Amino acid sequence: MGERVVAACDGASKGNPGPAAWAWVIADETETPARWEAGPLGRATNNVAELTALERLLTATDPGVALEIRMDSQYAMKAVTTWLPGWKRNGWKTSAGKPVANQDLVVRIDELLDGRTVEFRYVPAHQVDGDPLNDFADRAASQAAVVQEPAGSGLGSPEPPPSPDTPAKAPRRKTAAPRKNGSSSRTIKAKFPGRCLCGRGYAAGEPITKNAQGWGHPECRTAEA
Repeated sequence: MGERVVAACDGASKGNPGPAAWAWVIADETETPARWEAGPLGRATNNVAELTALERLLTATDPGVALEIRMDSQYAMKAVTTWLPGWKRNGWKTSAGKPVANQDLVVRIDELLDGRTVEFRYVPAHQVDGDPLNDFADRAASQAAVVQEPAGSGLGSPEPPPSPDTPAKAPRRKTAAPRKNGSSSRTIKAKFPGRCLCGRGYAAGEPITKNAQGWGHPECRTAEA
């Protein structure tokens, strides 16, 4: 048995169904992305993309090495860890008696998991400080879904761009500069719309601060001071 490998996989569909793609990434000993691959699927659902990503990852890794897989798809994870035994007992029918969706992919994954040591770990998607491997796979799948072209470390592809679905980190709040008389002005969020001394209005929720003529834009208070 070789060393434990940590990896992540993800799928993307722009429209669900819509232009779709899959991606996986394998980490080095520091859990930094070391090897990755992404590929287009044409028009497909998100569930197909998620299952395909898992199938491609299992195909690309050594079955004799213990594997940890990080995923943000509850469906794909539960399909192969929770629902699969019941589906097989029921002749590939759901508890409602309907045919199992995406059966061909689930069957293939079941074959690839046979005899392997695999641990599935759920990680939430699109978090500011989320799992870096899942984020990488998410970005790679998203880009491949948009451009519908393969990419990966083996092709010399650059790191995929940031995902538009992940919120940016909030900027550090700056401490208000002291006023000339030594006091400081506090910045708050406006409860109601209003008008600044500059003549421009501000909406509820926008940052405002106290100036000589009432409340207004923080930059206008600085200019007035």
